[in-house]
Amino acid sequence: MPEMQKLSFMGYNFTENEEEVTYTFLMTNHSIYSRLTLTPSGSLQQFTWIPTERENDFFWNSPKDQCDAYEKCGPYSYCNMFTSSMCNCIKGFEPKNPQEALTDGLDGCVRKTKLSCTGDGFWKLSKVKLPDTKSVIVDKKIDAEECEMRCLQNCNCTAFANKDIRNGGSGCVIWTGELVDMRTYSTA
Repeated sequence: MPEMQKLSFMGYNFTENEEEVTYTFLMTNHSIYSRLTLTPSGSLQQFTWIPTERENDFFWNSPKDQCDAYEKCGPYSYCNMFTSSMCNCIKGFEPKNPQEALTDGLDGCVRKTKLSCTGDGFWKLSKVKLPDTKSVIVDKKIDAEECEMRCLQNCNCTAFANKDIRNGGSGCVIWTGELVDMRTYSTA
């Protein structure tokens, strides 16, 4: 979440192994307290309490805007707060229902041309949240080049990405279903 601030008085830890994928934080300054709150409307908020100031400081919340709502736009489309129609088709796709595309975009988009399973390729998307991962294959041991090759050999593959973008990227995530719940970010 780009809006989540890293604070000097917190330590952050990302754990990924066979049993769990978790993100945790630990207060390193024990005179300051932090609290995460999930509101009835589904907003996640972080506050800190500094006893000497006797007040809660609000740091961030999610969702930040309408595009953070799950599946705001339909399949093969992405949400962009700064376009006239918030829902936009990814390159190579067109609105499934052109009459509805300018209003809510929930119908999503469809391919302009059918896949042939030979000679197909991919468009690179930047500054975009990755799609929902309910239909993915993950391989931590291969690089982006091998990932693309595997995807091109799988007629059900709809997208691929590095599993981890740090240090030039590593691992592979292959999507085999509809691409849903994407949005753009103004910063990478």
